[in-house]
Amino acid sequence: MKNKTYFITGISTDVGKTIISSIITEALEADYWKPIQAGDLDNCDTKKVEKLVSNTKSKFHPNAYALNTPMSPHASAEIDNIKIDLKKIKTPETTNHLVIEGAGGLLVPLNDTETILNIIKPSYHVIVVSRHYLGSINHTLLTVNLLKEKGFNVSIIFSGNEHKTTEDIIIKMTNVPVIGRITHEPYFDKNVIKEYAVKFKKAF
Repeated sequence: MKNKTYFITGISTDVGKTIISSIITEALEADYWKPIQAGDLDNCDTKKVEKLVSNTKSKFHPNAYALNTPMSPHASAEIDNIKIDLKKIKTPETTNHLVIEGAGGLLVPLNDTETILNIIKPSYHVIVVSRHYLGSINHTLLTVNLLKEKGFNVSIIFSGNEHKTTEDIIIKMTNVPVIGRITHEPYFDKNVIKEYAVKFKKAF
């Protein structure tokens, strides 16, 4: 299998990107990279994924920016008295598959003119994490349609318990592949991640 880069984005914050990044990293024994971490540096997403992945092949690449305050990256960077420069966000060199986890949604600002969308390269396969809540249909359609307009290869993973009417209309109106679903679990540990990884591996 040719090595690929997967960019994990969400329709909002707290929709399950880190759990899904862990599952795909485990399924492919891929490398993992979170370009921008804003806040929670002692228990950052990279550390969370590292704790959930069982294989010994995956490498965990350092953040391009590790910001101290849990806010939008542009605001968190301002508090740290820095400005995010896209030239400093360089994809790690690896001979392995690479899973990249974004921060929030596509249009989260990085500085005065650029957003998360600007760090997604044309060759990346973009996986949109969609979780049901009031307004999630609109957020999912906006996210997927923007990516399609930009020419990206896009898939969806649903996160949380099934909500059929929401998911059916999203599938009809986006017409992109659905990789699968992460249901609501009491907890996620290495064993749960591994079970999902085995199930999801076929989709890649």
